[in-house]
Amino acid sequence: MIARYSRPQMRDIWSEERKFSIWLEIETLACEAMAELGLIPRSDAETIRAKGRFSIGEIAEIEKRTNHDVIAFLENVATSIGPAARWMHQGLTSSDILDTTLAVQLVQASDLLAAGIRSVRSAAAHQAITHKMTPMIGRSHGIHAEPITFGLKMALMYDEFGRAETRLQRARSVIRVGKLSGAVGTHAHLDPKVEEIVCRRLQLEPDQLSTQIIQRDRHAEFSATLALIASSIDRWATEFRHLQRTEVGELEEYFSPGQKGSSAMPHKRNPITGERLSGLARVIRGNAVAALENVALWHERDISHSSVERIILPDSCTLLDYMLGRLAKLVEGFVIYPDRMEENLAMSKGLYFSQLILLELTRRGMERKAAYEAVQKAAMATWKSNSDFLHEVRKIPEIAKVIPEAELAKLCSVEQHFRHVDETFRRLGLTEEMRNAECGSRNEKSD
Repeated sequence: MIARYSRPQMRDIWSEERKFSIWLEIETLACEAMAELGLIPRSDAETIRAKGRFSIGEIAEIEKRTNHDVIAFLENVATSIGPAARWMHQGLTSSDILDTTLAVQLVQASDLLAAGIRSVRSAAAHQAITHKMTPMIGRSHGIHAEPITFGLKMALMYDEFGRAETRLQRARSVIRVGKLSGAVGTHAHLDPKVEEIVCRRLQLEPDQLSTQIIQRDRHAEFSATLALIASSIDRWATEFRHLQRTEVGELEEYFSPGQKGSSAMPHKRNPITGERLSGLARVIRGNAVAALENVALWHERDISHSSVERIILPDSCTLLDYMLGRLAKLVEGFVIYPDRMEENLAMSKGLYFSQLILLELTRRGMERKAAYEAVQKAAMATWKSNSDFLHEVRKIPEIAKVIPEAELAKLCSVEQHFRHVDETFRRLGLTEEMRNAECGSRNEKSD
Protein backbone atom coordinates (compact mmCIF):
# COMPACT_ATOMS: atom_id res chain seq x y z
CA MET A 1 0.00 0.00 0.00
CA ILE A 2 1.27 3.45 -0.88
CA ALA A 3 2.43 5.64 1.99
CA ARG A 4 -0.38 8.13 1.35
CA TYR A 5 -2.94 5.66 2.71
CA SER A 6 -0.98 3.96 5.47
CA ARG A 7 0.20 4.57 9.04
CA PRO A 8 3.61 3.56 10.41
CA GLN A 9 2.59 0.93 12.98
CA MET A 10 0.51 -1.08 10.54
CA ARG A 11 3.07 -0.63 7.79
CA ASP A 12 5.74 -2.09 10.08
CA ILE A 13 3.69 -5.25 10.67
CA TRP A 14 3.82 -5.98 6.94
CA SER A 15 7.44 -5.00 6.39
CA GLU A 16 10.04 -7.44 5.06
CA GLU A 17 11.99 -6.99 8.29
CA ARG A 18 9.03 -8.07 10.43
CA LYS A 19 8.19 -10.98 8.13
CA PHE A 20 11.69 -12.46 8.16
CA SER A 21 11.97 -11.88 11.91
CA ILE A 22 8.86 -14.01 12.45
CA TRP A 23 10.17 -16.65 10.04
CA LEU A 24 13.38 -16.88 12.03
CA GLU A 25 11.48 -17.02 15.32
CA ILE A 26 9.28 -19.90 14.10
CA GLU A 27 12.29 -21.88 12.83
CA THR A 28 14.11 -21.24 16.12
CA LEU A 29 11.13 -22.17 18.27
CA ALA A 30 10.70 -25.38 16.30
CA CYS A 31 14.32 -26.31 17.00
CA GLU A 32 13.93 -25.48 20.68
CA ALA A 33 10.78 -27.59 20.86
CA MET A 34 12.58 -30.51 19.18
CA ALA A 35 15.41 -30.14 21.67
CA GLU A 36 12.96 -30.22 24.59
CA LEU A 37 11.51 -33.45 23.19
CA GLY A 38 15.00 -34.94 22.80
CA LEU A 39 14.83 -34.99 19.01
CA ILE A 40 17.90 -32.81 18.41
CA PRO A 41 20.87 -31.76 20.60
CA ARG A 42 19.96 -28.91 22.99
CA SER A 43 23.30 -27.25 22.28
CA ASP A 44 22.42 -26.94 18.60
CA ALA A 45 19.09 -25.30 19.44
CA GLU A 46 20.94 -22.84 21.68
CA THR A 47 23.38 -22.06 18.86
CA ILE A 48 20.50 -21.40 16.47
CA ARG A 49 18.91 -19.02 18.96
CA ALA A 50 22.18 -17.21 19.65
CA LYS A 51 23.55 -16.92 16.13
CA GLY A 52 20.55 -16.85 13.81
CA ARG A 53 20.64 -13.75 11.61
CA PHE A 54 19.36 -12.73 8.18
CA SER A 55 20.07 -10.08 5.58
CA ILE A 56 17.17 -8.89 3.46
CA GLY A 57 19.49 -7.87 0.64
CA GLU A 58 21.31 -11.20 0.60
CA ILE A 59 18.02 -13.13 0.67
CA ALA A 60 16.88 -11.19 -2.37
CA GLU A 61 20.07 -12.06 -4.21
CA ILE A 62 19.79 -15.77 -3.38
CA GLU A 63 16.14 -15.79 -4.45
CA LYS A 64 17.17 -14.63 -7.92
CA ARG A 65 18.93 -17.99 -8.23
CA THR A 66 16.53 -20.26 -6.30
CA ASN A 67 13.25 -18.60 -7.32
CA HIS A 68 12.02 -19.67 -3.86
CA ASP A 69 11.82 -17.22 -0.99
CA VAL A 70 11.87 -19.70 1.91
CA ILE A 71 14.88 -21.60 0.54
CA ALA A 72 16.68 -18.30 -0.01
CA PHE A 73 15.95 -17.33 3.60
CA LEU A 74 17.16 -20.67 4.98
CA GLU A 75 20.38 -20.51 2.96
CA ASN A 76 21.08 -17.00 4.21
CA VAL A 77 20.39 -17.79 7.87
CA ALA A 78 22.51 -20.95 7.72
CA THR A 79 25.60 -18.89 6.92
CA SER A 80 25.32 -17.14 10.29
CA ILE A 81 24.70 -20.33 12.30
CA GLY A 82 27.04 -22.95 10.93
CA PRO A 83 26.62 -26.75 11.24
CA ALA A 84 23.70 -26.53 13.70
CA ALA A 85 21.61 -25.03 10.92
CA ARG A 86 21.04 -28.55 9.58
CA TRP A 87 18.20 -28.88 12.08
CA MET A 88 16.33 -25.86 10.75
CA HIS A 89 13.19 -26.66 8.74
CA GLN A 90 13.39 -30.27 9.96
CA GLY A 91 10.16 -32.00 8.87
CA LEU A 92 8.62 -28.69 7.82
CA THR A 93 7.31 -27.31 4.56
CA SER A 94 7.32 -23.71 3.38
CA SER A 95 3.66 -23.14 4.21
CA ASP A 96 4.32 -24.12 7.83
CA ILE A 97 6.41 -20.97 8.04
CA LEU A 98 4.36 -18.80 5.69
CA ASP A 99 0.92 -19.53 7.12
CA THR A 100 2.01 -19.39 10.74
CA THR A 101 3.75 -16.08 10.10
CA LEU A 102 0.66 -14.76 8.37
CA ALA A 103 -1.41 -15.71 11.42
CA VAL A 104 0.96 -13.79 13.70
CA GLN A 105 0.80 -10.73 11.45
CA LEU A 106 -2.99 -10.84 11.14
CA VAL A 107 -3.39 -11.08 14.91
CA GLN A 108 -1.08 -8.10 15.38
CA ALA A 109 -2.97 -6.21 12.67
CA SER A 110 -6.29 -7.08 14.33
CA ASP A 111 -5.14 -5.55 17.59
CA LEU A 112 -4.24 -2.30 15.84
CA LEU A 113 -7.57 -2.29 14.01
CA ALA A 114 -9.44 -2.88 17.27
CA ALA A 115 -7.72 0.16 18.74
CA GLY A 116 -8.78 2.15 15.68
CA ILE A 117 -12.40 1.10 16.11
CA ARG A 118 -12.30 2.13 19.76
CA SER A 119 -11.04 5.58 18.71
CA VAL A 120 -13.95 5.93 16.29
CA ARG A 121 -16.42 4.91 19.00
CA SER A 122 -14.88 7.35 21.43
CA ALA A 123 -15.24 10.22 18.95
CA ALA A 124 -18.84 9.22 18.15
CA ALA A 125 -19.70 8.92 21.85
CA HIS A 126 -18.38 12.39 22.55
CA GLN A 127 -20.49 13.95 19.80
CA ALA A 128 -23.52 11.86 20.78
CA ILE A 129 -23.47 13.03 24.39
CA THR A 130 -22.67 16.63 23.48
CA HIS A 131 -25.59 16.81 21.02
CA LYS A 132 -27.97 14.42 22.74
CA MET A 133 -30.82 16.93 22.52
CA THR A 134 -29.75 18.91 19.45
CA PRO A 135 -32.86 18.62 17.22
CA MET A 136 -32.64 17.90 13.52
CA ILE A 137 -34.88 16.35 10.91
CA GLY A 138 -34.72 12.64 10.31
CA ARG A 139 -34.93 11.62 6.68
CA SER A 140 -36.21 8.52 4.92
CA HIS A 141 -35.82 8.17 1.15
CA GLY A 142 -33.92 11.47 1.41
CA ILE A 143 -37.20 13.19 2.37
CA HIS A 144 -38.02 14.83 5.70
CA ALA A 145 -39.63 12.25 7.98
CA GLU A 146 -39.76 13.03 11.73
CA PRO A 147 -37.47 14.87 14.17
CA ILE A 148 -34.47 13.14 15.68
CA THR A 149 -31.44 14.59 17.44
CA PHE A 150 -27.92 14.78 16.13
CA GLY A 151 -26.92 12.95 19.30
CA LEU A 152 -29.13 10.00 18.32
CA LYS A 153 -27.49 9.90 14.90
CA MET A 154 -24.04 9.76 16.48
CA ALA A 155 -25.22 7.21 19.06
CA LEU A 156 -26.25 5.01 16.15
CA MET A 157 -22.71 5.27 14.79
CA TYR A 158 -21.31 4.41 18.21
CA ASP A 159 -23.51 1.31 18.34
CA GLU A 160 -22.65 0.17 14.82
CA PHE A 161 -18.93 0.26 15.48
CA GLY A 162 -19.51 -1.71 18.65
CA ARG A 163 -20.72 -4.51 16.40
CA ALA A 164 -17.68 -3.94 14.19
CA GLU A 165 -15.40 -4.47 17.17
CA THR A 166 -17.23 -7.69 18.10
CA ARG A 167 -16.96 -8.99 14.53
CA LEU A 168 -13.26 -8.20 14.42
CA GLN A 169 -12.65 -10.13 17.64
CA ARG A 170 -14.46 -13.13 16.15
CA ALA A 171 -12.40 -12.90 12.96
CA ARG A 172 -9.22 -12.60 15.03
CA SER A 173 -10.04 -15.84 16.83
CA VAL A 174 -10.74 -17.59 13.50
CA ILE A 175 -7.41 -16.50 12.01
CA ARG A 176 -5.33 -17.06 15.18
CA VAL A 177 -4.13 -20.52 14.16
CA GLY A 178 -0.74 -21.82 13.09
CA LYS A 179 0.48 -25.09 11.61
CA LEU A 180 3.69 -27.10 11.56
CA SER A 181 2.31 -30.30 10.07
CA GLY A 182 4.41 -30.85 6.98
CA ALA A 183 3.84 -31.22 3.27
CA VAL A 184 0.27 -32.61 3.39
CA GLY A 185 -0.62 -31.98 7.04
CA THR A 186 0.00 -35.48 8.39
CA HIS A 187 2.89 -34.63 10.77
CA ALA A 188 4.73 -37.49 9.03
CA HIS A 189 8.15 -36.04 9.76
CA LEU A 190 7.56 -33.92 12.85
CA ASP A 191 5.92 -34.72 16.18
CA PRO A 192 2.63 -32.81 16.63
CA LYS A 193 3.95 -31.77 20.04
CA VAL A 194 6.41 -29.49 18.23
CA GLU A 195 3.49 -27.73 16.54
CA GLU A 196 1.70 -27.35 19.87
CA ILE A 197 4.76 -25.90 21.62
CA VAL A 198 5.58 -23.45 18.83
CA CYS A 199 1.99 -22.22 18.45
CA ARG A 200 1.59 -21.79 22.19
CA ARG A 201 4.74 -19.65 22.36
CA LEU A 202 3.48 -17.56 19.46
CA GLN A 203 0.12 -17.22 21.25
CA LEU A 204 -1.63 -19.10 18.45
CA GLU A 205 -3.82 -22.19 18.44
CA PRO A 206 -2.53 -25.16 16.43
CA ASP A 207 -4.83 -25.89 13.51
CA GLN A 208 -6.82 -29.01 14.36
CA LEU A 209 -6.32 -30.36 10.87
CA SER A 210 -4.46 -28.77 8.00
CA THR A 211 -3.29 -29.87 4.59
CA GLN A 212 -0.12 -28.25 3.31
CA ILE A 213 -1.82 -25.02 4.28
CA ILE A 214 -4.29 -23.55 6.73
CA GLN A 215 -7.62 -23.61 4.95
CA ARG A 216 -8.51 -20.35 3.23
CA ASP A 217 -12.08 -20.08 4.46
CA ARG A 218 -10.46 -18.59 7.57
CA HIS A 219 -8.74 -15.86 5.58
CA ALA A 220 -11.89 -15.24 3.55
CA GLU A 221 -13.87 -14.74 6.75
CA PHE A 222 -11.24 -12.33 8.03
CA SER A 223 -11.24 -10.39 4.75
CA ALA A 224 -15.03 -10.27 4.67
CA THR A 225 -15.02 -8.86 8.18
CA LEU A 226 -12.64 -6.09 7.14
CA ALA A 227 -14.87 -5.39 4.14
CA LEU A 228 -17.93 -5.12 6.37
CA ILE A 229 -16.15 -2.70 8.69
CA ALA A 230 -15.03 -0.68 5.66
CA SER A 231 -18.64 -0.63 4.49
CA SER A 232 -19.71 0.82 7.84
CA ILE A 233 -17.09 3.52 7.36
CA ASP A 234 -18.48 4.13 3.86
CA ARG A 235 -22.01 4.31 5.24
CA TRP A 236 -21.08 7.07 7.70
CA ALA A 237 -18.81 8.89 5.27
CA THR A 238 -21.74 8.99 2.84
CA GLU A 239 -24.05 10.26 5.58
CA PHE A 240 -21.71 13.07 6.52
CA ARG A 241 -21.15 14.01 2.88
CA HIS A 242 -24.91 14.40 2.44
CA LEU A 243 -25.17 16.54 5.57
CA GLN A 244 -22.44 18.81 4.19
CA ARG A 245 -24.22 19.45 0.89
CA THR A 246 -24.89 23.16 0.39
CA GLU A 247 -28.67 22.59 0.37
CA VAL A 248 -28.44 20.79 3.75
CA GLY A 249 -25.45 22.42 5.46
CA GLU A 250 -25.93 20.83 8.89
CA LEU A 251 -22.29 19.97 9.43
CA GLU A 252 -18.99 20.04 7.59
CA GLU A 253 -15.53 18.61 7.73
CA TYR A 254 -13.01 20.82 9.48
CA PHE A 255 -11.38 23.10 6.89
CA SER A 256 -7.93 24.07 8.15
CA PRO A 257 -6.26 27.48 7.62
CA GLY A 258 -4.47 27.46 4.29
CA GLN A 259 -6.43 24.46 2.98
CA LYS A 260 -7.69 24.70 -0.60
CA GLY A 261 -10.88 23.15 -1.93
CA SER A 262 -10.49 23.57 -5.67
CA SER A 263 -7.77 24.56 -8.11
CA ALA A 264 -10.36 26.56 -10.05
CA MET A 265 -12.92 27.79 -7.49
CA PRO A 266 -11.53 29.55 -4.41
CA HIS A 267 -14.83 29.31 -2.55
CA LYS A 268 -14.99 25.49 -2.37
CA ARG A 269 -14.94 23.56 0.94
CA ASN A 270 -15.38 19.94 -0.11
CA PRO A 271 -16.01 16.74 1.92
CA ILE A 272 -12.76 15.23 0.67
CA THR A 273 -12.14 12.97 3.67
CA GLY A 274 -15.57 11.37 3.39
CA GLU A 275 -15.10 10.90 -0.33
CA ARG A 276 -11.70 9.34 0.21
CA LEU A 277 -13.12 6.93 2.78
CA SER A 278 -15.93 5.88 0.45
CA GLY A 279 -13.44 5.25 -2.34
CA LEU A 280 -11.05 3.19 -0.22
CA ALA A 281 -13.92 1.06 1.06
CA ARG A 282 -14.41 -0.13 -2.52
CA VAL A 283 -10.85 -1.44 -2.59
CA ILE A 284 -11.32 -3.45 0.61
CA ARG A 285 -14.62 -4.90 -0.63
CA GLY A 286 -12.90 -5.89 -3.86
CA ASN A 287 -10.12 -7.56 -1.89
CA ALA A 288 -12.72 -9.58 0.00
CA VAL A 289 -13.99 -10.99 -3.30
CA ALA A 290 -10.44 -12.08 -4.14
CA ALA A 291 -10.19 -13.76 -0.71
CA LEU A 292 -13.36 -15.70 -1.43
CA GLU A 293 -11.85 -16.85 -4.73
CA ASN A 294 -8.87 -18.21 -2.76
CA VAL A 295 -10.98 -20.73 -0.83
CA ALA A 296 -11.14 -23.25 -3.69
CA LEU A 297 -7.65 -24.76 -4.17
CA TRP A 298 -6.54 -28.03 -5.75
CA HIS A 299 -6.36 -31.04 -3.43
CA GLU A 300 -4.01 -30.47 -0.48
CA ARG A 301 -2.84 -27.17 -1.90
CA ASP A 302 -1.93 -25.20 -4.96
CA ILE A 303 -0.18 -21.86 -5.05
CA SER A 304 -2.85 -19.74 -6.76
CA HIS A 305 -3.80 -18.05 -3.47
CA SER A 306 -0.26 -16.99 -2.58
CA SER A 307 0.28 -14.12 -4.99
CA VAL A 308 -3.19 -12.76 -4.21
CA GLU A 309 -2.62 -12.75 -0.45
CA ARG A 310 0.70 -10.94 -0.71
CA ILE A 311 -1.40 -8.00 -1.91
CA ILE A 312 -4.88 -8.17 -0.44
CA LEU A 313 -4.21 -9.00 3.22
CA PRO A 314 -1.52 -6.37 3.89
CA ASP A 315 -3.39 -3.83 1.79
CA SER A 316 -6.78 -4.39 3.42
CA CYS A 317 -5.34 -4.23 6.93
CA THR A 318 -3.28 -1.15 6.08
CA LEU A 319 -6.16 0.65 4.37
CA LEU A 320 -8.66 -0.10 7.12
CA ASP A 321 -6.23 1.10 9.78
CA TYR A 322 -5.76 4.34 7.86
CA MET A 323 -9.51 4.73 7.31
CA LEU A 324 -10.34 4.25 10.99
CA GLY A 325 -7.78 6.89 11.92
CA ARG A 326 -9.17 9.35 9.39
CA LEU A 327 -12.77 8.68 10.43
CA ALA A 328 -12.01 9.27 14.12
CA LYS A 329 -10.28 12.55 13.26
CA LEU A 330 -13.15 13.55 10.97
CA VAL A 331 -15.78 13.01 13.69
CA GLU A 332 -13.69 14.71 16.37
CA GLY A 333 -13.24 17.79 14.18
CA PHE A 334 -16.80 18.25 12.91
CA VAL A 335 -18.06 21.79 12.52
CA ILE A 336 -21.72 21.41 13.48
CA TYR A 337 -24.48 23.91 12.70
CA PRO A 338 -27.46 23.48 15.09
CA ASP A 339 -29.07 26.66 13.74
CA ARG A 340 -29.10 25.17 10.26
CA MET A 341 -30.63 21.99 11.66
CA GLU A 342 -33.41 24.15 13.14
CA GLU A 343 -33.91 25.92 9.81
CA ASN A 344 -34.21 22.60 7.98
CA LEU A 345 -36.72 21.38 10.56
CA ALA A 346 -38.81 24.46 9.90
CA MET A 347 -38.80 23.77 6.16
CA SER A 348 -41.27 20.94 6.71
CA LYS A 349 -43.80 23.37 8.22
CA GLY A 350 -44.71 20.91 10.95
CA LEU A 351 -45.59 18.04 8.60
CA TYR A 352 -43.58 15.70 10.82
CA PHE A 353 -46.41 15.91 13.41
CA SER A 354 -48.71 13.92 11.12
CA GLN A 355 -48.20 10.58 12.87
CA LEU A 356 -48.77 12.08 16.32
CA ILE A 357 -52.18 13.33 15.21
CA LEU A 358 -52.98 10.09 13.39
CA LEU A 359 -52.30 8.05 16.52
CA GLU A 360 -54.26 10.42 18.74
CA LEU A 361 -57.27 10.12 16.43
CA THR A 362 -57.19 6.32 16.62
CA ARG A 363 -56.80 6.46 20.41
CA ARG A 364 -59.95 8.55 20.55
CA GLY A 365 -61.93 5.96 18.57
CA MET A 366 -61.57 6.95 14.92
CA GLU A 367 -61.10 4.09 12.46
CA ARG A 368 -57.48 4.09 11.26
CA LYS A 369 -58.24 4.40 7.53
CA ALA A 370 -60.45 7.39 8.11
CA ALA A 371 -57.88 8.95 10.47
CA TYR A 372 -55.09 8.45 7.94
CA GLU A 373 -57.09 10.04 5.13
CA ALA A 374 -58.07 13.02 7.28
CA VAL A 375 -54.47 13.71 8.33
CA GLN A 376 -53.18 13.15 4.81
CA LYS A 377 -55.68 15.70 3.51
CA ALA A 378 -54.16 18.30 5.84
CA ALA A 379 -50.64 17.22 4.88
CA MET A 380 -51.25 17.51 1.13
CA ALA A 381 -52.76 20.96 1.63
CA THR A 382 -49.65 21.98 3.59
CA TRP A 383 -47.35 20.87 0.76
CA LYS A 384 -49.26 23.11 -1.65
CA SER A 385 -49.68 26.18 0.57
CA ASN A 386 -47.57 28.64 2.50
CA SER A 387 -49.28 27.79 5.79
CA ASP A 388 -48.07 25.27 8.36
CA PHE A 389 -49.43 21.82 9.07
CA LEU A 390 -51.18 22.75 12.31
CA HIS A 391 -53.12 25.48 10.51
CA GLU A 392 -54.29 23.00 7.84
CA VAL A 393 -55.18 20.36 10.45
CA ARG A 394 -57.50 22.79 12.19
CA LYS A 395 -59.41 23.17 8.92
CA ILE A 396 -60.27 19.44 8.69
CA PRO A 397 -63.73 18.91 10.29
CA GLU A 398 -63.17 15.19 10.92
CA ILE A 399 -60.14 16.05 13.06
CA ALA A 400 -61.54 19.14 14.76
CA LYS A 401 -64.55 17.27 16.11
CA VAL A 402 -62.35 14.57 17.70
CA ILE A 403 -59.38 16.55 19.07
CA PRO A 404 -59.93 19.94 20.74
CA GLU A 405 -57.90 22.79 19.27
CA ALA A 406 -55.88 23.36 22.45
CA GLU A 407 -54.80 19.73 22.48
CA LEU A 408 -53.81 19.84 18.84
CA ALA A 409 -51.26 22.52 19.66
CA LYS A 410 -49.86 20.39 22.50
CA LEU A 411 -49.50 17.42 20.17
CA CYS A 412 -47.53 19.47 17.68
CA SER A 413 -44.45 19.70 19.89
CA VAL A 414 -40.96 18.52 18.94
CA GLU A 415 -40.36 17.40 22.52
CA GLN A 416 -42.91 14.63 21.98
CA HIS A 417 -40.36 12.95 19.73
CA PHE A 418 -37.56 13.08 22.28
CA ARG A 419 -39.27 11.56 25.33
CA HIS A 420 -37.22 8.39 25.22
CA VAL A 421 -33.82 9.71 24.14
CA ASP A 422 -32.43 9.37 27.65
CA GLU A 423 -33.55 5.74 27.78
CA THR A 424 -31.86 5.00 24.45
CA PHE A 425 -28.61 6.50 25.67
CA ARG A 426 -28.88 4.50 28.89
CA ARG A 427 -29.24 1.29 26.89
CA LEU A 428 -26.07 2.13 24.96
CA GLY A 429 -24.15 3.07 28.09
CA LEU A 430 -23.61 6.59 26.80
CA THR A 431 -23.28 8.83 29.85
CA GLU A 432 -21.97 12.28 30.68
CA GLU A 433 -19.32 10.57 32.80
CA MET A 434 -18.04 8.79 29.69
CA ARG A 435 -17.58 12.11 27.91
CA ASN A 436 -15.83 13.68 30.89
CA ALA A 437 -13.47 10.73 31.21
CA GLU A 438 -12.69 10.91 27.50
CA CYS A 439 -11.99 14.65 27.70
CA GLY A 440 -9.64 14.03 30.61
CA SER A 441 -7.82 11.32 28.66
CA ARG A 442 -7.37 13.62 25.66
CA ASN A 443 -6.06 16.42 27.84
CA GLU A 444 -3.48 14.09 29.37
CA LYS A 445 -2.33 13.05 25.91
CA SER A 446 -1.99 16.65 24.77
CA ASP A 447 -0.04 17.55 27.92
